[in-house]
Amino acid sequence: MRRKKFIRSITLAGAALQPFFAKSMIPYKQTGIQDDLLQNKPITSKPPYLKAGDTIGITAPAGYILPEEILPAVTEMKSWGLQCKIGATIGQRDFTFAGTDEQRVADLQAMLDDDQVQAIMCARGGYGLIRIIDRLDFSKFIKKPKWLIGFSDITVLHNHVYQNFKMASIHSKMCNSFPDVFAQADSQQQETILSIRDALFGAKINYAIPFNVRNKLGKAEGPLIGGNFKTLESLYGSKSSLVPDQALLFLEDTGEYLYSIDRMFWNLKRSGRLENLAGLILGGFKIKPDDAGEEFGKTLEDIVLEKMKEYNYPVCFDFPVGHQKNNFALKHGIKHLLTVSDNNCSLIEAV
Repeated sequence: MRRKKFIRSITLAGAALQPFFAKSMIPYKQTGIQDDLLQNKPITSKPPYLKAGDTIGITAPAGYILPEEILPAVTEMKSWGLQCKIGATIGQRDFTFAGTDEQRVADLQAMLDDDQVQAIMCARGGYGLIRIIDRLDFSKFIKKPKWLIGFSDITVLHNHVYQNFKMASIHSKMCNSFPDVFAQADSQQQETILSIRDALFGAKINYAIPFNVRNKLGKAEGPLIGGNFKTLESLYGSKSSLVPDQALLFLEDTGEYLYSIDRMFWNLKRSGRLENLAGLILGGFKIKPDDAGEEFGKTLEDIVLEKMKEYNYPVCFDFPVGHQKNNFALKHGIKHLLTVSDNNCSLIEAV
């Protein structure tokens, strides 16, 4: 998508500095937390937004990454006025992982429990969070929440903290996506990185993208949840399972065949997860070419709309999120307003 066709605006709520000092959260009981949340059905809690001088921790709960590969991110985040605390998994390696399961659990747990860390950015995705998610203790995190940041494999973490604790997080690029020299990056790279800063410091999400002729028109409001489609499928039936009732569901994926995407959508439909959506948002899908002689014969839009025939909620294609350069920050779990018109598609954070 060319930058000229993507309109992005951010509006600070209230006075200019007010979001930077917002520290309130929804109260809840400290025992039987998940049951209490399900019974009381609270709105999503937001960790406090950041302010200059706060600390962001960097950890690698999935794939390995070298210390030098996170330096551009550290440099840029320090320019935002933040301090950076580097986790023990940065530079660790156990085959494809950033250390053993035990090392990755210990590092992420230390970040969750550290009172001096106000946000945690995952250094990269890959694979590995599902191996350790049930070994993490979120009791201190729930009492003193902090922003969790990342995408792809980090979909596990976003959905776990939302489904179990109704806690918001930030779906966005990670350390391995920061340009080596920020000033020399193209405008789209810069804007996507700065969207992380804006989200962390309390700016309201307000995105608009060009119209896609295959969109389904309409307007809907609900919590924005989702992430990587294949990862979400792997969570079904677990404690981190996606429950998208009355939600705006966003999906993205990479390296999947069209038939595999079709199968995942049939899974959503047959399991009833499409029936009660407020709206559906399709991000970037890097599709693996069909094998010769095994052509699937349907486009992504065909696959999606085939499953949407009896539903009346809006559907937006080509949203700038996913395994691509135009991957903008989203506040996972926060209520948004989706408007799909014959002019554009807009996503605005609810007041």
